[in-house]
Amino acid sequence: MRRDYLCPMLRRLTPAGFLETCLPSPTKKPPSGPGWIHEIKHDGFRIMAHRDVRGVRLITRNGNDFTERFPAIADAMGALKVKSCVIDGEAIVTNSDGLAVFSMLRRQNGEAVALCAFDLIKLNGEDFRKAPIEHRKAVLRGLLRHEPDGIIYNETFDGDGVVIYRHVCKLDCEGIVSKRLGSPYHSGRSQHWFKIKNPDAPAVRREAEIEWRRA
Repeated sequence: MRRDYLCPMLRRLTPAGFLETCLPSPTKKPPSGPGWIHEIKHDGFRIMAHRDVRGVRLITRNGNDFTERFPAIADAMGALKVKSCVIDGEAIVTNSDGLAVFSMLRRQNGEAVALCAFDLIKLNGEDFRKAPIEHRKAVLRGLLRHEPDGIIYNETFDGDGVVIYRHVCKLDCEGIVSKRLGSPYHSGRSQHWFKIKNPDAPAVRREAEIEWRRA
């Protein structure tokens, strides 16, 4: 597949074009009651996917350009019927059970990696960061209604966060991210988004092992 929409001169965004991601605040107990949506937290690389007149760029939280590393995502971004967009998501590889596995992400070639898209930052020149999360998600879902290979829409779940978290833990997922309805998107740590990790998930055990080795 042609990738002439990739701009070889832009292996890294300039500071003016870099968008810092919105980060959920850690908590030990999921929020309950109405007013929240919940998403599965997948184990992968956080990616801000850009598409504009300059081409496609897949930028990590630290500003590294992974466009060439994840060609399937780049192809999918290039295939979207838009003039420009910025999508926030997680680059993942799933096993036969549909579970994102970080070790597979590191071993697999880039053709097997997909973007699990969970937020829309910009679309055709319009900045969506001040729009409510539910509006951003609805527009993103519409944009991806005919999902090209390489992009997956990250579904949301209504209901009690405690119950959803319990079910997610049974599936060995990394955890959930709970987002307050009406919340905007802003760079840095958010007090409207909360992440609750599954202590028995492989990703969490891996992080604990790394911290133990550093001690």
